[in-house]
Amino acid sequence: MAAVAYNGKPRTPDVVVDETWFSSAEVCEKNKQWYVLSKTLAEEAAWKYANDNGLEIITINPTMVIGPLLQPTLNTSTEAILKFINGSSSTYANFCFGWINVKDVALAHILAYEVPSANGRYCMVERVIHHSDLVKIIHEMYPEFPVPDKCADDAPFAPIYQVSKDKIRSLGMELTPLETSLKETIESLKEKGFVTSESSHL
Repeated sequence: MAAVAYNGKPRTPDVVVDETWFSSAEVCEKNKQWYVLSKTLAEEAAWKYANDNGLEIITINPTMVIGPLLQPTLNTSTEAILKFINGSSSTYANFCFGWINVKDVALAHILAYEVPSANGRYCMVERVIHHSDLVKIIHEMYPEFPVPDKCADDAPFAPIYQVSKDKIRSLGMELTPLETSLKETIESLKEKGFVTSESSHL
């Protein structure tokens, strides 16, 4: 979603982000969002090359990808969940993020190739949620873990917003609920040894 949602438009509960949204390189530069800028320019370049050379391409734009780990090392999204449960932070940031299951992202790539009607861009976000609600879900599922219980600042909570699922559903798929994705992520972190019994008693 880095190439989709960062364009200066307000993102509030009544706003629905969809595939017609494009991140603005100018906004990204102004805000020094270099990762977002790189993703935005990369997608722009891909579409330009495709159009200039008569190619048909599809782009999948997922948000924070979590779920079972295949690799032995952490990625950015999974590390964010780990920091919520290993006692390394006593507060959560005043942010909202979208989340998606890695298995859904993999399936979307397959369906984008196999479904004849597949075309253009696809957003993949099961749910946008504030960190305050995310840690509540984790605490309800894993009360033994020392999840942070207060925000890092006293400002009003960043507003959530919606991301349309209509187009990704047109490929014939439903997205894994966030609760399931969180459970799969945490169980995988435990299996890989990133979370120990000591972590749950800090």
